[in-house]
Amino acid sequence: QVQLVESGGGLVQAGGSLGLSCAASGRTFSSYTMGWFRQAPGKKREFVAAISWSGGSTYYADSVKGRFTISRDNAKNTVYLQMNSLKPEDTAVYYCAARPPGSGTYYYNRRGYDYWGQGTQVTVSS
Repeated sequence: QVQLVESGGGLVQAGGSLGLSCAASGRTFSSYTMGWFRQAPGKKREFVAAISWSGGSTYYADSVKGRFTISRDNAKNTVYLQMNSLKPEDTAVYYCAARPPGSGTYYYNRRGYDYWGQGTQVTVSS
């Protein structure tokens, strides 16, 4: 069992930066692929970024590539999302999620993630 708690959301002007954190409980955190997803009002939840269990591989949606950076610290059971050059279209609730080993799904497929945080709101004003 893994429990996830996000923090760090808020209101920022376009062009600004925000950093999100996701603290995980559970001894198996270091074996999970971790992902960030987001959901804007009236839209489906979409993939943002993911990082392999070791941190050696990272993946990004095209819409955030070059602006967002995902990282993790397995000693602290925490995954991060640094968001720079934010745009109004980045406004959404951001969710942290954990995908167990051997899920058989692609990293961008939310169905492969078994555990989800409660979400944190990010609002980017124009």
